[in-house]
Amino acid sequence: MTKLWEKGYSLNDEMEKFTVGDDFLLDQKLVKMDVIASIAHARMLAKIGILKEDEFARLKGALVEILRLYGEDKFHIEVEDEDVHTKVENYLTDRLGDLGKKIHTARSRNDQVIVDLRLYTKERLLEILKSLLRFCETLWEFSKENEGVIMPGRTHTQPAMPSSVGLWASALLESLLDDFILMRTAYDINNQCPLGSAASYGVPLDIDRQLTSDLLGFEKVQNNVLYANNSRGKTESIVLFALSQVMLDLSKLATDLILFSTREFGYFNLPEELCCGSSIMPQKKNPAGMELIRAKTSTMLSYLFQVTGTIKALPSGYNRDLQETKSPLLKGMDMVESSIKVCDLVISRLKVNKGVLDRSCTPEIFATDRALELVKEGKPFRDAYREVAANLDKLEITASYKDIFSRKHIGAAGNLGLPMLKDQIDSKTEWVGKEKRAFEARLEELMM
Repeated sequence: MTKLWEKGYSLNDEMEKFTVGDDFLLDQKLVKMDVIASIAHARMLAKIGILKEDEFARLKGALVEILRLYGEDKFHIEVEDEDVHTKVENYLTDRLGDLGKKIHTARSRNDQVIVDLRLYTKERLLEILKSLLRFCETLWEFSKENEGVIMPGRTHTQPAMPSSVGLWASALLESLLDDFILMRTAYDINNQCPLGSAASYGVPLDIDRQLTSDLLGFEKVQNNVLYANNSRGKTESIVLFALSQVMLDLSKLATDLILFSTREFGYFNLPEELCCGSSIMPQKKNPAGMELIRAKTSTMLSYLFQVTGTIKALPSGYNRDLQETKSPLLKGMDMVESSIKVCDLVISRLKVNKGVLDRSCTPEIFATDRALELVKEGKPFRDAYREVAANLDKLEITASYKDIFSRKHIGAAGNLGLPMLKDQIDSKTEWVGKEKRAFEARLEELMM
């Protein structure tokens, strides 16, 4: 197998195995985007006269053939290929001879892998955002259905003040909508075309970087050719940071569900078809999925740390260290999407035990309500606070129990703002759909 960098000597077998690592396996996911980016690059080379039109047509035909083989699971990258770029170029050379050798004109594997990752990340982020909004829709419906179900609110894990299931669920919903904003920012930063930056310093040819960017559906060209390469790892870390925020929210949800579904609490029943059993204890239905969400959150944070740790002291320009940022990015995107889908399943089938929740609202959680009743009667709050604290054993469930949903200020149990949240979900869903259709149409047009 001819290496793209080959120039009269062979790499030691042990060193080749070490430097290739698992790149050849990871790059299997990037075949589609490497081919698509190659078509756009070839189109640009034809425009500036490096390729004749018939040469471009032949190259495009062979590249489309790779996509067909890939779709049929017949295009595999082997360890001796090193990476997707070598596999694709060697296929073109085998099919087209010297013409295949022209495809790499004016680009390096450096800007080539960045554009592959940018395209792949763009496609995956749109899929993840779609899944996230679908989960937000599920949470909204759950919040609406349980808007009037009282629930003990807790601080320091101890009973604190009266709350509601709707308030609990919509708190997560609002947090995920903030995560959407972070992910949208990561999406925008990723949505820049690095092609033409080559090995960090451009090329002495009159290439048209704007054309390749437009052909590939990017928002803009990433201007500075050195920064285009320096931004590898940085962009990945920004994406992983946004994904980590989603996982942190899912981890909090998982902990709540594990705790509140125990027999001692009994607020919720997890759907049994989403619980695993024990090999020794017949009665067990374990919240294994939620436990793994918590563990995977730690894994996600380690991915972020791995990338930031890799790039923290690199000199400007490409460094082989950056190869190690690919795996955490690809694995992180897969992990967060599967985690969102599992949590969506759980919430959509979660049983709320209204009777247990009702009985759990014991008198002490209305202590603050009682203090505020005394305030309404003219007593300073600090005196009312101390009076209630001195008579906790005399507290009773008063009208406050019935009136919890009369708390109408913004964001309280009686005013969750669900119509506003629904509007946000709908507008964000519309944006994702529009962006996804436009991107897919641009790539489809390239392959026609």
